[in-house]
Amino acid sequence: MGGYGMWEISGYLGLFLASFIAATFLPLQSEVVLAALLLAGDYPTPALFLIATLGNVLGSLVNWVLGRYIVRWQHESWFPVSEHKLGKAQAAYQRYGFWSLLLSWAPLIGDPLTLAAGVMREPLWRFLLLVTLAKAGRYAVVIVLTLNWL
Repeated sequence: MGGYGMWEISGYLGLFLASFIAATFLPLQSEVVLAALLLAGDYPTPALFLIATLGNVLGSLVNWVLGRYIVRWQHESWFPVSEHKLGKAQAAYQRYGFWSLLLSWAPLIGDPLTLAAGVMREPLWRFLLLVTLAKAGRYAVVIVLTLNWL
């Protein structure tokens, strides 16, 4: 396996999954998983940073795809977001524009922003650029705080 033990692989996989799931509407704190792996000292910090960022960006991409394509069913009874809430998210996104994606790292508002970006047909390249900057920035702060680099 190229020098990686099952413990290391499971740590990386756990971080990826926690980061991915945390970017969707399911409540999970990937920062705790990242901090635990950093403190364990068994993993290179750059690898943890890249895996957490990749997982979180891909989770946000799922929200964008859902927003882009699921809105056609917004009048169905099973649709997960009320028409009122969807309208509010769209209005907020229109008001602040694509720069609001720099807040995609923030709790409570980040996930709806990434969904709204899909609904508003934000170009994928710009979505990925801004969301990656936001998510990478958050994980960089977590790393700095966890390792007391301040």
